Amino acid sequence: MGTKQIITVFGATGAQGGGLVRSILEDRDGPFTVRAVTRDGKSDAARALAAAGAEVVAADVDDAAAVARALDGAYGAYFVTFFWAHFSPERELAEARTMAEAARAAGLRHAVWSTLEDTRRWMKLDDPRMPTLMGKYKVPHFDAKGEADQFFRDAGVPTTFLQTSFYWDNLIHFGMGPKAGADGTLEFVLPMGNAKLPGIAAEDIGRCAYGVFRRRDDLVGKSVGIAGEQLTGAEMAAALSRALGREVRHVDVPPEVYRGFGFPGADDLGNMFQFKRDFNGDFCAARSVERTRQLNPRLQSFAQWLAANAARIPLG
Repeated sequence: MGTKQIITVFGATGAQGGGLVRSILEDRDGPFTVRAVTRDGKSDAARALAAAGAEVVAADVDDAAAVARALDGAYGAYFVTFFWAHFSPERELAEARTMAEAARAAGLRHAVWSTLEDTRRWMKLDDPRMPTLMGKYKVPHFDAKGEADQFFRDAGVPTTFLQTSFYWDNLIHFGMGPKAGADGTLEFVLPMGNAKLPGIAAEDIGRCAYGVFRRRDDLVGKSVGIAGEQLTGAEMAAALSRALGREVRHVDVPPEVYRGFGFPGADDLGNMFQFKRDFNGDFCAARSVERTRQLNPRLQSFAQWLAANAARIPLG
């Protein structure tokens, strides 16, 4: 086999990037090698990637020169931004622009951009059904990514637009797991009525991205939505009950109630769940489980993910 081609992975120690780094490293006979980009090259997670065989480089996505260096000589790159680190769509847009311009300058042959829908295509800012946030967004952490798609198009970068789904890992790390109700029964709050929520294991996002890179030019210029399963809140609660060995009931609250819960980002997430509920057909159709499995044959169902992770879910 000839010299392997470099895939630069931003957010390499995070939920999405880490899965991609591990997928490349596990495929020892594959065509790629990996350059893992992280803010802190001396962290335990970065050291572990280096020990596993990754080239680890430290770079801040706000530093255009550092991003350019991370792409030097690369065949492709996985780009992801970090909205929940700063809650600023403007900063997320700036990060994406920096990435797109650096990708063009580096002459990348394949970029995979982790993105989401710009919900303003479905719901204009003056639509009274959902409050406008920050003056110009409906769902800020969706809209900025969707708007940034155009940066990659305008730059002429060969790009696959990877539309992700709800991380089941949010039940562990983002405080979305079941909490004890007034009578002590665990309650899983999901403000989507009977609509289905496409979800996925974070590890599988990176595996899907690897599947995209393996397809090479086949998916350039296309949007690819991924999901491990599409379940209602009641179906998720039933699966949680089985995995935890305790009753978990689904609690559906109106999005306006969810927006008022008061935790950082509650208004953004309340709008997000309302968008997924009100435009459920479009949102689910964009995320075929069958097509996702073609990219990632190891794709997990919610039950499979729970079998490995239920014990890690903090129960309030």
